[in-house]
Amino acid sequence: MSTLKITDLHVSVENKMILKGINLEVKTSEIHALMGPNGNGKSTLLSAIMGHPKYKIEKGSIYLDDINILDLSVDERSKAGLFLGMQYPTEVSGVTNADFLRAAMNAHSDKPISLFKFIKQLDSEVEKLKMKPDLAHRYLNEGFSGGEKKRNEMLHMNLLKPKFALLDEIDSGLDVDALQIVSDAINEMRSDKFGAIIVSHYERLFDLVKPTHVHILVDGKIVKSGGYELVKKIDNEGYDWIREELHIDLKEEVGNYDK
Repeated sequence: MSTLKITDLHVSVENKMILKGINLEVKTSEIHALMGPNGNGKSTLLSAIMGHPKYKIEKGSIYLDDINILDLSVDERSKAGLFLGMQYPTEVSGVTNADFLRAAMNAHSDKPISLFKFIKQLDSEVEKLKMKPDLAHRYLNEGFSGGEKKRNEMLHMNLLKPKFALLDEIDSGLDVDALQIVSDAINEMRSDKFGAIIVSHYERLFDLVKPTHVHILVDGKIVKSGGYELVKKIDNEGYDWIREELHIDLKEEVGNYDK
């Protein structure tokens, strides 16, 4: 079993403090739902964990077991067992999906994966995710629909087998069928060797991928934690009860800081 431990994390973007003291501990076998109004730091947290250069760590620590990942580059964090499923996956022209995936798998392995073994694994996962067979041979995310991009993120996750997946609104833009496929992919990964932090606004995802822990993040801080009952409460009542119960002034910002 592995542990991802975040302690007193403060993160700024362009000299604006976004995260203001995050404490969070996630173990493999656990699924942590991260909810809250837009613009309050959810995506910032996932990007900071993964090492996006836009986000400056002002204070605090992030450990993956006994490894201080703040000392690691992005690719080293990936090799250590972290995976970021992006809200807006990047399109990369000139690099096929299959070539990208094989290179990523080789970077995570002590020895290169054989072409035969790679194709066998790739074809198996493509079939499970009900993806079009030609997507593996097209340029990375180029011309993919929103749903295809999200399934492609799940394809990458399934093949790389991270210890911890950081999934940023992996359900946005999905129809009912695609949501079920993506949820099945996450649930199939659930084990004592896999944990996840999942950002979403919607109960429908967490109905399919039941979280073991739920956290509400407001103004750069986790203001309340609990179980699945918090998902139900937010779906029924929104976030106004946070203002009344915890006497917190809610804000909702749509900008570049939490993307």
